[in-house]
Amino acid sequence: MLKCFYSCYYNPWFVYCVILLMLYDNYTKQISKLNLSEVMAQLVQPIVIVHGGAGDIPDSRVAAKLDGVRKAARRGYQILQESGSVLDSIVAAVEIMEDDPAFNAGRGSILTLEGEIEMEALIAEGRDLNAGAVTLVKNIAHPITLARLVMEKTPHTFLGGSAVNEFASAMGIPRVTDEYLKTPAAEAALQNFKQGNITPKMEIGEGGVGTVGCVAIDTTGHLASATSTGGITGKYNGRIGDTPLLGSGGYADDMRGAVSTTGHGETIMRFNLAQRILSDIANGKSAQDASEDQCKEMTKRLKNGAGAITLSHSGEVGVYFTTERMAWAYQLGDQIHYGIDPGQHLVEPA
Repeated sequence: MLKCFYSCYYNPWFVYCVILLMLYDNYTKQISKLNLSEVMAQLVQPIVIVHGGAGDIPDSRVAAKLDGVRKAARRGYQILQESGSVLDSIVAAVEIMEDDPAFNAGRGSILTLEGEIEMEALIAEGRDLNAGAVTLVKNIAHPITLARLVMEKTPHTFLGGSAVNEFASAMGIPRVTDEYLKTPAAEAALQNFKQGNITPKMEIGEGGVGTVGCVAIDTTGHLASATSTGGITGKYNGRIGDTPLLGSGGYADDMRGAVSTTGHGETIMRFNLAQRILSDIANGKSAQDASEDQCKEMTKRLKNGAGAITLSHSGEVGVYFTTERMAWAYQLGDQIHYGIDPGQHLVEPA
């Protein structure tokens, strides 16, 4: 019997099994010390935040814009809770605003100098740094859905012009008429522009009514960003703005955060605003400080205004703008947070 013991003791497989059993016993003891609240504390609280455009928003549009962003935030949060998909969530939220003539995206898009509508959109997800972008889109209701199809159904990241419109038809995207997309406010803004009453900036007068965007994070820290716009009043046909450009109109990276921007497009693309905000987060700044510092820096250096909504990889919220107003909203738990004026932060039950 003693001989049998020694033969087992010096058998390397026997020793290996004993070590595994000891490790397993220690692991189960450690796990048993954890409780559900501690486990849940390691998860990120899901958030869906939207914006409805930054600029000189007239008083007559404030109520409609606040109603629109709150509706979009609620819808996005509902989808995130039901599906767990940040992509489904941000697309649903942006589609709400693309259907709302209070915003400059989809129905309600502003007009080019020739009286046409040319839209653009960007979607980005942070796990694999995938993205889809479209520009010079015509006669569809939801450019953000088309951008997602570019990301998921093609080997490309960016499509524009006649190619993107052909792609929309190939994907079975329903076509809508110019009359559906055009609004009296957009037509009036173009006439004012031609008469020299307004300049080609966002949110001037009654026509430029706001690029839209959304960022979201799920419980695992997975992030996504979406931005959609009709551009700026009186733009040349064929003009491409910042919205569909990665790092300018938006970006998402699970290692850093997600951003959607709005404001003066030519300035935002020159400054690469979204990427600068995420670089600040990577260097240790909070989402709020990064958004504020980079929007201020852009305006200081290049004069024009911008706004951004930001989520860090840990779920911190950032909202800031250097324009007169920017409509924004997010749902966190059972509350809606929202505002439009500088420093304004209102809360109501969802």
